[in-house]
Amino acid sequence: MEKVLSKILDQHRKDKGSLIALLQRIQDTFGHISENHVTWFSRQLDIPESRFFGVITFYPKFRTRPVGKNTITVCCGAACHIKGADKLIDSAREALGLSGDEDTAKDLGFTLQKATCIGACNIAPVVILNKQVHSSMDPVKVTKLIKGYEREEFLGYL
Repeated sequence: MEKVLSKILDQHRKDKGSLIALLQRIQDTFGHISENHVTWFSRQLDIPESRFFGVITFYPKFRTRPVGKNTITVCCGAACHIKGADKLIDSAREALGLSGDEDTAKDLGFTLQKATCIGACNIAPVVILNKQVHSSMDPVKVTKLIKGYEREEFLGYL
């Protein structure tokens, strides 16, 4: 792993880009930015870890935990919210066995995320599973979608 980290460091030094660019490279490579990544790069670049974490926590696209193989996104925009997005999230969390602030299943099969709005208000509420949009969802359909995908019986449309 040190070889991969060194390669990222060499690219960053050549580009002399911002800390954001470095963090993007780390996340693109590993899927998230761990404390170990921060510690290693902090030492190599003589930049305080607090500066890294300041940037990581400011930008919501940076992840400090591993991401699942599949991503399920629930739209929480106004139309979806009114039509039960919160219930979809609760159903997905239960189907994935998530508790507390967890967003990724323990087996790393799925990561659950919320979207502010995906612009599909006319087919609300909407769930996106790996870039495939599912319209007019309800808690039962969300559970079936997740369980079907886990069993690789997914047919593409409910």
